[in-house]
Amino acid sequence: MTSTLLRSNLKSEIREFLKLAIPLASAQVAQSAIGFADTVMMGRMGADVLGAGGLAAMIFLSIMTTASGIVMGVSPLIAEAFGSEQKNRIEQIARQGIWLTLLISLPLIIITGHLDIWLKHTGQSDKTLQYVNTYLDIMRWGLLPGMGFAALRATVSALSQARPIMIIVVGGTVFNIVWNYILGFGKFGFPQLGLAGLAIASVSALWGMFIALALYVLINQNLKNYRIFQRLHQVKPQILWELVWVGVPIGIFTGLETGFFMVIMFWMGTLGTEVLAAHQVVLQTIVMVFMVPLGISYATTVRVGLWLGRNDRIKIKQAAWVSMSISTLFTLGVSIAFLLFPKQIIGIYLDVQNPDNAAIIAIALPLLLTAAIAQVLDGLQKAVYGALQGLQDTQIPMFMNILGYWGIGLSVGYGLGFGLNLGGVGLWIGQLVATVVVAVLFIWRFNHLSQE
Repeated sequence: MTSTLLRSNLKSEIREFLKLAIPLASAQVAQSAIGFADTVMMGRMGADVLGAGGLAAMIFLSIMTTASGIVMGVSPLIAEAFGSEQKNRIEQIARQGIWLTLLISLPLIIITGHLDIWLKHTGQSDKTLQYVNTYLDIMRWGLLPGMGFAALRATVSALSQARPIMIIVVGGTVFNIVWNYILGFGKFGFPQLGLAGLAIASVSALWGMFIALALYVLINQNLKNYRIFQRLHQVKPQILWELVWVGVPIGIFTGLETGFFMVIMFWMGTLGTEVLAAHQVVLQTIVMVFMVPLGISYATTVRVGLWLGRNDRIKIKQAAWVSMSISTLFTLGVSIAFLLFPKQIIGIYLDVQNPDNAAIIAIALPLLLTAAIAQVLDGLQKAVYGALQGLQDTQIPMFMNILGYWGIGLSVGYGLGFGLNLGGVGLWIGQLVATVVVAVLFIWRFNHLSQE
């Protein structure tokens, strides 16, 4: 009887988890397709544009993900309130999440517009800096809608309404890719704007997705009962502080993780344009695959937060292990594909038959093989981190991230890449080591908390 009940509970958890994870992971993949399409189009514009445009996109991604991570503190708090059926608290958290979006995004728009002052000291060429500035001067206007969408997405997904998120993101992605092509290459009578055209299309898509999700929250029968957009003028400092307490470590964690990859990219840039271009090809591929574990982690936060609200420790463990198993199986399958078909994957971005690309391809192949191994553990650690967020444990994982990525990963990568002259491969091995360390620390942390 007990065994049958356990199997029934497990099947129920898998079913409910997948209802959240599939739309959220699909939305993340669709959103990352924007960067994927940008990279493909940058590659068709030349190696210089590919390297510099990839660097600019990575800088913007670092800023956006850090800021969005802070407002993502909305998700575990609302999930817990939803589990304990506190409707008034759900409304208040959602409203303060919107306030937090405004308080963070407005200063960031100004800061992003003046990054060229700092970038001059990073050792990049003048041509690279020119492309980066062109891209960021436009993309900064996407910070407000991007963060607003993240806050609303966290609210809607925590209330187990994930499907519209997927539909909106897919629509925004299709719009972005089409207008990337039109504005980037000057099709259908529009001017050829190159990198600037890609940025204009991306900002337009971010505003469209934010407005669409806000309208859905206003008109959906289940969601409009929470009256999220009513009494927005009321600022609740205590709830804002709760969001900051949970969300700032998430933002710092995300920023440090993204910043780690940005430092690696800067180091790649010092090794030459070809190394930077090869790195961008591999990184963009990994980022797109990584969106599935990221979407899974969002679902994990919601499921664990829900069971935390109901004070059910057994179900918390069950939700976490379901997430870790699904994420690991997915990344393992993709890694095998990378190991079997590396040239075909690189061929998505570059013409492998063109002798002008031979040097980039020769560099990219070993980088892709190293990344294939790293992403399995990266998927695992992201799932565990989602569970830790659901438990509202964000401070300690932040310090574990600093130790793993910035303490060990960068040291190993720099030592191998420059000390032993392994170049880009050495830097990627550093990333692999960092991922192993952080995954082990997170699993230990979750086991410790779940036994209390």
